[in-house]
Amino acid sequence: MKAAIIGGTGYGAIELIRILHKHPYLEIGSVVSNSQAGNSISESYPHLSEIIEQPLEKFDAKSLSEKNDVVFLATPSGVSSNLIPQLMEVGIKCIDLSGDFRLRSATEYESWYKHSPADDQYLKQATYGLSEIYPEKIKSAKLIANPGCYPTAASLGLLPILKTSLADYESIIIDAKSGVSGAGRGLSLSSHYAEINENIRAYKLGQHQHIPEIEQVLSDESDRPITITFTTHLVPMTRGIMCTTYVKLVENVTTKEVQEIYSEFYKNKSFVRVRPEGKVPATKEVLGSNFCDIGLHVDTRTNRLTIISVIDNLVKGAAGQAIQNVNLMNGWDEWTGLQDIPLYP
Repeated sequence: MKAAIIGGTGYGAIELIRILHKHPYLEIGSVVSNSQAGNSISESYPHLSEIIEQPLEKFDAKSLSEKNDVVFLATPSGVSSNLIPQLMEVGIKCIDLSGDFRLRSATEYESWYKHSPADDQYLKQATYGLSEIYPEKIKSAKLIANPGCYPTAASLGLLPILKTSLADYESIIIDAKSGVSGAGRGLSLSSHYAEINENIRAYKLGQHQHIPEIEQVLSDESDRPITITFTTHLVPMTRGIMCTTYVKLVENVTTKEVQEIYSEFYKNKSFVRVRPEGKVPATKEVLGSNFCDIGLHVDTRTNRLTIISVIDNLVKGAAGQAIQNVNLMNGWDEWTGLQDIPLYP
């Protein structure tokens, strides 16, 4: 099968290219970048020289459908909502890595993303692609809304405890930190070396567009409305996300008991690794991989659970999960193309 990538010069697209290059059932059919059309992909990314010399194309839905079986959209928010209707009209399956189809409410999308929402008929067709939670829905989907990076780490960290009667649903605090690649390749003041090096800063307090996405999935899976306190930080590293999440417990349980709950919840989910009691993960331990690693600690003094969840924001938080989803859609093993051992050190 052949895959097209739209938004071909962004970090998400380049990570898709890296994974697809070793995928046994998928090969790159088209790479679309209207701004760089006619150039080779290696002109923007010299590390691909003599490995992938793919010519960049302009967007044309009919042409893409004739040459490809699936399309990955690694575009900024507000772009894919205009492109996906054209692609679906010509019968090609789509996996959207932007936020345009994640929120079911068009009003909420407009409020948080500050863009016009996607057409309601396509929003209704979108399946939220959190691979470990919705595999059956993903298998039959034609349009996947690939989750955001923060929501992937936060949701996978929280859902097992929220599926029990142990959590105080009104006490959830998520302290999240991301490497600078999450901001994309475009230049901005906050991502300049002199601004980010030897510095850490909180940003978008109470305004981050991933807040409603996290609340949507937590509410769906808990069968009750859930609101969170969510604070994001930019840290001086290239890749990685760490979510440190705090939840008040309503019963007295031990770390070992909570660890057993998580291990049982994810026992058949090989991309989620739950650490033994007393061990917590670090972002370096998932670098370049599709793993989400989770560590747990119950403070018996405060009866509060601390959850540490880490991912590579460009893999499990973007391209890797997109490949995991296309594997599910086609009945392939979820590990296909994603067997990389994390890069260490």
